[in-house]
Amino acid sequence: MSLSRTTTRRPHTLPSLARPISTVLLLAVSTCVSIHAQAQALPKPIEIKVVVINMFEQGADTGDIPGEYQFWVERQHLDTVLTNPAGYHDLRLNPSTGVLGLLTGVGTSRATASVMALGLDPRFDLTHAYFLVAGIAGIDPAMGSLGSAVWSDWIIDGDQAHEIDAREIPNATEADRKLWTTGYIPLGKSTPYEQPRHPRFGDDGNIFHLNTDLVSWAFNLTKDVQLPDSKQIADRRQSYNYPAAKRPPFVLRGDNLSASTYWHGKLLNQWARDWVKYETDGKGTYAVCGMEDTGTLQSLTWLAKAGKVDLNRVLVLRTASNYDQQREGISAAESLAETKVTKYSAYISSLDSAYRVGHVVVDSLVTNWPQTRDHIPTTTTPVASSQTAAPSQ
Repeated sequence: MSLSRTTTRRPHTLPSLARPISTVLLLAVSTCVSIHAQAQALPKPIEIKVVVINMFEQGADTGDIPGEYQFWVERQHLDTVLTNPAGYHDLRLNPSTGVLGLLTGVGTSRATASVMALGLDPRFDLTHAYFLVAGIAGIDPAMGSLGSAVWSDWIIDGDQAHEIDAREIPNATEADRKLWTTGYIPLGKSTPYEQPRHPRFGDDGNIFHLNTDLVSWAFNLTKDVQLPDSKQIADRRQSYNYPAAKRPPFVLRGDNLSASTYWHGKLLNQWARDWVKYETDGKGTYAVCGMEDTGTLQSLTWLAKAGKVDLNRVLVLRTASNYDQQREGISAAESLAETKVTKYSAYISSLDSAYRVGHVVVDSLVTNWPQTRDHIPTTTTPVASSQTAAPSQ
């Protein structure tokens, strides 16, 4: 005998979370309204016209012995302080002009992080902003004098390298001595200045070529700016046997070697000249040495790829606080001992020069914002310049 079972199928039912269509639509509309309201409540990003980038300050931002930041804060009236928890130092803004001050901290790593933090800060719209790096530097006496101001087309990294101690470089033969002029070797190479230069590891972050048209515009706008001089500076520059070193302070163009090691002396000066020539395939000419600028340019390069900034709107201005080598009659070690922050031969003058030259460019960009917002100025751009003889107060 067989047994059979009758199975009754239950009708399919919706999950218990299902709601009437009208309820779902109501929730969707309510959510959209809420999101829109939240978006409306968010403040509109502040459009920045110019970011002035300085690297160090001595104490307070105002009212004491200045670093690179203080003259800009005081004279550009960067009175609005904005917290900057992801960066080295609070930001300062002049809301009426759209000029923002950024202090990065000393060294490539701090500059890289601080500039990236600013670029990703949702409070600011930097898509049309110009960036002016304004700091002090050591200068090659073959190129310029104390207090001089240098606009650069090329920013070259002096850190990415192999190195052996100079006491261990090969010198057994005349060929060795000609080849091994330094123990510093380009990254990925085996001998100094080995050719061909390309390709090699890390080559995308050690050479930066700025917008030459913009650099030309800035140089032409400021080349006749009167720079501060003094008897002390005049006496010191007579200790160098280069015609350019003996000149009163002036505005020039020359290229920038950026390295976190503070180097000094005639032999390393020759390395700097050779390194810049090598890295730029002979196009660049070394003039000044700084510490942070390749870090700043690296962050701006990646921010430009993300659509946050325009890399064609970057300028680098360095002013000579000291020579990069010893004067006649003393050693490199003795010269280095004299070369300390705030004790540089032209410390205050170089800070003043950076502002005197740099503010002319900043003021012109801001004054002519209806044109410069969407059109980068060139030497043929008919824009009104600001005063060029003295700093604005």
